[in-house]
Amino acid sequence: MTGNASMTSRLASGGARTGIVLMLAGMLMFSLNDAMGKMLVSTYSIGQVLLIRSVAALLILAPFLYRQGRAHVMAIQRPWLQLLRVFLSTFEVFCFYFAVSIYPLADVMTFWLACPIYVAALAPFLLKEHVGWRRWTAIIVGFVGVVIALQPAGRDLGPATIVSIIGPLAFAAFIVSGRSLRNTPDTTLVFWQIIAALVAGLVLSPFDWVTPTFRDTLLLALLGVVAMAAHMLVNRALKLADASTLAPLQYTLLFWAVIFGYIFFNDVPNLAVYIGAALIVAAGIFIVLRERALNRSRGDSVTEPG
Repeated sequence: MTGNASMTSRLASGGARTGIVLMLAGMLMFSLNDAMGKMLVSTYSIGQVLLIRSVAALLILAPFLYRQGRAHVMAIQRPWLQLLRVFLSTFEVFCFYFAVSIYPLADVMTFWLACPIYVAALAPFLLKEHVGWRRWTAIIVGFVGVVIALQPAGRDLGPATIVSIIGPLAFAAFIVSGRSLRNTPDTTLVFWQIIAALVAGLVLSPFDWVTPTFRDTLLLALLGVVAMAAHMLVNRALKLADASTLAPLQYTLLFWAVIFGYIFFNDVPNLAVYIGAALIVAAGIFIVLRERALNRSRGDSVTEPG
């Protein structure tokens, strides 16, 4: 029995390590997707990028949808919540591409890394989850980091700044809505996200269509492939390792954003962005670790304050 327990422990440990590697690879793919998106929206409209990217993603997803079966794909749990979720997803992607078309990649990534902080702030109101004073303190610290990174004294309160605030909030609401759809298969959730982006692309792209070159058509299609690969890597990682173990790894997005921003766009973040990012990352990691500690202590007879 001891030998079997030891082997099970080693297998679990090996699965967790594989999950960590896959999560890191997924974050790299997401960062590459973001850098490619920034390059492409400098020439093509956001609607056009959404359209071609979505078509390519659907082609990649098609075999998985076929295997899952039409009945499962069309069996939509809580339709109105699904509709809200895909709207938030498409709106958030639009906001991100709009922001990176104006601001450096690392700046925009810093704003979006505040999403876990926004999720923690929204959870008590939308999911009735208890958040204690420790996590509320971390949420406030994270908000301060966002304000510092936004540099309100150095930026005009124009559309890009407003979008950089609203976009991450939309993404946080998207994540919160997903918590209420745990019984819906991942493939189904991704399929309807892609369909919503495709519809948005069909509506928006005719207003500012630029016929892409063959090379750029491939890049636009590759954008969808890279995004799908990133989603698949992250989904697989979450099946192999605990979410609380993997969550801090999302902050490697900022590292890659700085690297890709410098290599492809010659962008170097200023000191305010670094300070704001440090506060956001520290607050986010604290919230993740605190939630992990509370999850471990839920079996105790005394409820620990959050």
